[in-house]
Amino acid sequence: MTIGVIGLGYVGLPLARLFSTQYATVGFDIDKERVSELNQGVDKTLEVEREALQKVLLPSVLEVERSTGLYCTSKLNDLSNCNFYVITVPTPVDKNNRPVLTPLIKASETVGAVLKKGDIVVYESTVYPGATEEDCIPVLEKVSGLKFNQDFFAGYSPERINPGDKLHTVDKILKVTSGSTPEIGEKIDKVYRSVISAGTHLAPTIRVAEAAKVIENSQRDINIAFVNELSKIFNLMNIDTSDVLAAASTKWNFLPFKPGLVGGHCIGVDPYYLAQKAQEFGYHPEIILAGRRMNDSMGSYVAAQVAKLMIHHDLKVKAAEVLVLGITFKENCPDVRNTKVVDVVRELQDYGMQVEIFDPLANPQEVEREYRLKILDTKPSKKYGAIVLAVAHQELLSLDLESLLVQNGVVYDVKGVLPKEKTNGKL
Repeated sequence: MTIGVIGLGYVGLPLARLFSTQYATVGFDIDKERVSELNQGVDKTLEVEREALQKVLLPSVLEVERSTGLYCTSKLNDLSNCNFYVITVPTPVDKNNRPVLTPLIKASETVGAVLKKGDIVVYESTVYPGATEEDCIPVLEKVSGLKFNQDFFAGYSPERINPGDKLHTVDKILKVTSGSTPEIGEKIDKVYRSVISAGTHLAPTIRVAEAAKVIENSQRDINIAFVNELSKIFNLMNIDTSDVLAAASTKWNFLPFKPGLVGGHCIGVDPYYLAQKAQEFGYHPEIILAGRRMNDSMGSYVAAQVAKLMIHHDLKVKAAEVLVLGITFKENCPDVRNTKVVDVVRELQDYGMQVEIFDPLANPQEVEREYRLKILDTKPSKKYGAIVLAVAHQELLSLDLESLLVQNGVVYDVKGVLPKEKTNGKL
């Protein structure tokens, strides 16, 4: 078996590296710069360490035919000898929060161009139930000229990568699998089971596996929305939300979620995929969309709280210099996709504040390209009227915030990780 992994981002690369320890593996990505860096053992997403990557890299596609290991490429022909394809491309939403399947369709066209009789195509990208068979399979059939479940087969195994998490790595997270026929389901499950130490769960159908994935993050989104609402309520009552959650967590079945900004490519996106499909069936999902509205409102809420704190400390708001620490969507991770810290920055700017951003992990060019924001290229050294800790990178937690504040300057802790005596407010 030769495995082809389409998309070498936060999901695809760790999976391709893992597969390559047991199988001959070709990693494909349309980003030539990304492929070049990977072939030098450099992963800018920080998901795979240099030593682990270099250990499995193959010097040419010819080596794939002779041994296990990973060859990264942007050339379509290099996939021609693969017979088990895994598609791991992003599935974002547009500005109106409607699902965008373009990357998935393009990846299906790529695989369709090299698909052969007997091949298996497994999708890992998060989608709504039915997308694999209704949107992707027809593309594979059209481009390849082959017949589904007769000439080629398919499956769905939702990704469960947690970017930046060095404990719950891909091999240590139980994998849901599925196939377009019972026999193919067993075969796909066997392939994943051979590399996933945490084991697998074979779902009865592709749609069940798709639905399971999309509700995982929808459930988490709703739970975070609940504690975000609690935070707003308790702040009005002058009650520390973290103290309340600590007390409530002493009960064995209390779910220990924390308030915060909900961004990234999963939790802040996936609920819209389920909502879109539900509406196509004539059902308006109230709880799912209410949770999304609550979580999407938190950027403006944080900015308003910062402005109020500054006023209470006799600090001018208009033209005030404010430092935002962190721009990525989560701690210890360079991923800036769909980061809600941008909402905080925009709102602070709307108050007339002069905002500077410092994030040692984010790529300055990517931030400027995606959000038209500049970030500091060196550690901040001047004094600010307010500091907002938006992301709890380890490097940011070691900063001496007091030395960066003007007299009576305020510190707002979005993540709730700083000592109480060092902050003026938090979620």
